[in-house]
Amino acid sequence: NKKRAKEFLVRLLYVEMLGHDGSFGYIKAVELAASQSIVHKKTGYLVCGACLAPEHEFRFMLVNQMQRDLSSSNVLESGAALVAATNLITSDMVPAVQGEVVKLLDHTSETIRKKAVIAMHRFHQLAPESVTKSDLASRLRRILCDRDPGVMGSSLNAIEAMAVVDPMPYKDLVPSLVSILKQICEHRLPSDYDYHRVPAPWMQMKIVRILAVLGKNDAAASSGMYEILADCMRKADVGINVGYAIVYECVRTATAIYPDPALLEAAAEAISRFIGSRSQNLKYLGLTGLAGIVEGHPQYAAQHQMAVIECLEDRDETLQRKTLDLLYRMTNPVNVEFITEKLLHFLRGTTDTYLRRSLTARICRIAERYAPTNAWYIKTVTELFEIGGDMVSPDVAQNLMSLIAEGTGEGDGGDEEADMLLRQNAVEVYARLLHQRPRSRLPRVLLETMAWVLGEYAYLSADYALDDILAELCDAVNTGKKLETSTRRFLATAVMKLVAQAGTCPPHAAQVIDECSRSKDPELQRRCLEFQALLTSAPHLLGEVLPVDASCEDVDVDPDLPFLDNYVAQALAEGAREYERPEDDDDDDYDAGDIGGGGGGGFKMTPYEKPTAPGAGAFNRNMGGVGSGAASASGITPPPGGDYGGSGAMGGAAAPAPTVDPNTGEPQLVLRGNVANVWGKGGLNTGAGAVPAAPAPAPAYGGFSAPAAAAPA
Repeated sequence: NKKRAKEFLVRLLYVEMLGHDGSFGYIKAVELAASQSIVHKKTGYLVCGACLAPEHEFRFMLVNQMQRDLSSSNVLESGAALVAATNLITSDMVPAVQGEVVKLLDHTSETIRKKAVIAMHRFHQLAPESVTKSDLASRLRRILCDRDPGVMGSSLNAIEAMAVVDPMPYKDLVPSLVSILKQICEHRLPSDYDYHRVPAPWMQMKIVRILAVLGKNDAAASSGMYEILADCMRKADVGINVGYAIVYECVRTATAIYPDPALLEAAAEAISRFIGSRSQNLKYLGLTGLAGIVEGHPQYAAQHQMAVIECLEDRDETLQRKTLDLLYRMTNPVNVEFITEKLLHFLRGTTDTYLRRSLTARICRIAERYAPTNAWYIKTVTELFEIGGDMVSPDVAQNLMSLIAEGTGEGDGGDEEADMLLRQNAVEVYARLLHQRPRSRLPRVLLETMAWVLGEYAYLSADYALDDILAELCDAVNTGKKLETSTRRFLATAVMKLVAQAGTCPPHAAQVIDECSRSKDPELQRRCLEFQALLTSAPHLLGEVLPVDASCEDVDVDPDLPFLDNYVAQALAEGAREYERPEDDDDDDYDAGDIGGGGGGGFKMTPYEKPTAPGAGAFNRNMGGVGSGAASASGITPPPGGDYGGSGAMGGAAAPAPTVDPNTGEPQLVLRGNVANVWGKGGLNTGAGAVPAAPAPAPAYGGFSAPAAAAPA
């Protein structure tokens, strides 16, 4: 019976939820949808909507039944059919039921009208060519003024979805939406729509979101929203969660529409109370809302900076990350030092790899963007190198070295003095760090930066002598057994520069250069060998090869190489031939490409000629010329004991002429009749009936006779 069928279909739905196939019962669900009982009908529609795929053929079997139910005078049947239509109708079926649904928009029941609005919006999503945008917009305008608040609220979802795609057709609805929101805030709706004494909170949030879409980048439309948004935000702040939700939506709308200073100030004040709450959820909501304000209007969040920083002490990791994101957005030239200090302090204590990498990148960006002075930038980036280590991008180290080398002045007056003072401060910082910190705990990027700066400007230090800095660098090379290849290059180059500046090479520096000259790194080995050769053969040139503070100087290169003129003149005077540039270059000719152009170096597209069959005497002629022709030119005497082809000259025996097959005309090899060789245990032996061959005279090979071989015993 249908009662048991209903129970079985509910169990079939559970089977489908578990992931098993329940297609054996689909037809029963279609049959149950045609039942007269509203409970059975709803069960059939529910199972069909949940289990039938969009392309399933059983969906077409339900169209006639839905048409009958939509036109039914029974409100329950019409409501069940509208719900089923939103779940079961495909784009091909929309024209079949569209007319019936349009009629239900004017139904006397509020529930039917509300469900019909939802169905029409769904039809527009499925088949926009059947339910056009203009047709649906005109119907939504009429429904927005419905006498029932529930029907009016159902149209807000469709209006928001369509306004997000194209807000222009709905710009004129701003006064109507503002009027509706004002009536809701003034408790003019029935008390059935109140939730914890807050009037229709979900309608308020929906209208506020629509206003945010319609007022974006539109000063005229936004001007009519300021008063109602401030009033709504003030009345919703009653200390319960649903009120906080309305306040948050008002804050988002205030940041999205054309800005109003008074409204933004009120929004920042309202959202800041969330940050001071004990609830973790409200803190997160407050940080998110304040981040939205800061993104476009950072001046309104400066007064809440301390409240935000206190959230860093919270144990909730999600809250910590949101706070860090907000602090990054709040940074400006005024508070960059304070915020950077807090971020570095947090970075020092966290162990989350992802968070450390993200925070390191953000500190680099705000330090480069808002650095108040170059000295502060050098100090901050050095501390970041020390904490972040290799998570810092190599480009940051390159920018730091470029700043120290180039400075900010143009080389005249006080600017050059400021640049020299900046370099001296950097040298003092790095020399102190190299002296106090263990080498093994210095990150690679920091050690390389220190080596470059000290190698270039160590002579500027007032606290450390040049020999002391040189000794520290040599010690860093000796104690760093696991140094990267690039780090060893930086340290070795710094040692070379300091030796050139000092004018003498201490024993520990010579030892470092000697050890690096045997390095497996070819680049480092080459540098050290060149430096050793320069140090032993031309020490007076060290100052020119490794000049002081010359990293930014341009090197002028003359392609004519005039410094070789004397050498060339001396070579010509001693009889050397003058260089002549070749007229033709085969590579150029080849690159130019002679394919198809008739040149000699191109591809030849002519096919090879078809080979002809050799004649009867071709084999004899070819074999006869091997010894007398080709070998004679070589002058090589072959070993005795065989005839290598000759014509019998110089006493050699004539080779037997090959016979010709009478059928094919091809030459055949004929063995000598007195040879019967047998391979046995003792090697190659002659047969019992074999006639011993006479000793062969030396063959005629190349026109010379080899010495006669001794006769066999």
